[in-house]
Amino acid sequence: MKVPFLDLKALHQELKTELGAAFERVLDSGWYIVGRELESFEAQFAEYCGAAHCVGVGNGLDAIHLLLEAYGIGVGDEVLVPSNTFIATWLAVTRAGATPVAVEPDPHTYNIDPAALEAAITPRTAAIIPVHLYGQPADMDPVNRIAEHHKLIVIEDAAQAQGARYRDRLVGSLGHAAATSFYPGKNLGALGDGGAVLTSDAAIADRVRELRNYGSKVKYQHDKLGYNSRLDELQAAFLSVKLRSLDAWNNQRREIARRYKEGIHNAEIVTPSVPDWAAPVWHLYVVRTLHRDRLQQYLRECQIDTMIHYPVPPHRQRCYAEMTSLYLPIAEQLSAESLSLPIFPSMHGDEVDSVINAVNNFVVDSVL
Repeated sequence: MKVPFLDLKALHQELKTELGAAFERVLDSGWYIVGRELESFEAQFAEYCGAAHCVGVGNGLDAIHLLLEAYGIGVGDEVLVPSNTFIATWLAVTRAGATPVAVEPDPHTYNIDPAALEAAITPRTAAIIPVHLYGQPADMDPVNRIAEHHKLIVIEDAAQAQGARYRDRLVGSLGHAAATSFYPGKNLGALGDGGAVLTSDAAIADRVRELRNYGSKVKYQHDKLGYNSRLDELQAAFLSVKLRSLDAWNNQRREIARRYKEGIHNAEIVTPSVPDWAAPVWHLYVVRTLHRDRLQQYLRECQIDTMIHYPVPPHRQRCYAEMTSLYLPIAEQLSAESLSLPIFPSMHGDEVDSVINAVNNFVVDSVL
């Protein structure tokens, strides 16, 4: 059986009528940037996440960058970031003029290790960006305690975790502010690029609104050196439709993850570990094996699509050539061992069974 890694077409087919109506509504409105659709979605998503304010922006990278600028974090500052994450987290720090400082993850949860934060803090440290990687919340209570002690800003990178819970609180409301992405493959994805900032600080929300719109609060008056980074009306309308299905879709992901956890029994494969305080939304289901490339090839032969998140950690990328000498063994181990299995809300039971059976049937000698 052919099993895709992700099937967005099937997901959107469920909502074809509602998405079509949203398109027609925006088309007929004659207003396509920073209008009623964006205002409505921002209010809905802020309420959903338990934040006072949501500001729609162009993408997830911009969301982090604009927050850093809104807090006045830039040249001369250091920002603690996970050593294993998508590079956008690091790029946002660099774009703001600050320096990303890598902190290794907990090898069980793959999220930033609070126990490793203290050693990375210097007099130049201004902020911490914990990433809720793969849809699993980072351990935020100790992160926030450390930040409070050192007077640091905490910005959640919640791009992969819309709807995830930490000790009964939704991500996006766990730090001073949060950034998220609506890239199409996310749990809450647009039909194009998009992102948002979440915060309960009205002043920070206002600064981000100003920065996203050319540094302008009043048309043709520009008080700051701003940017053009606005979530457009059409994407906001689509996201409003999809937000109503987010919890149901996340529950479907949880059921698939449960079946994977209970069904995969292969001594060569390590399945994800979930702390009792976390309720992940399984943006990705990432297994680990010393034979990752062989497993991927075997599953390909079984017509099962997989992906590697992420094959090269940020400090090994050419754009961060000055950091290649860093010793970050956990990040490098994860990049060499991790493989993402298919998981998406419209995945059928027989597709899940096919993945489980194939993974269980994998032996190292099965791929030469």
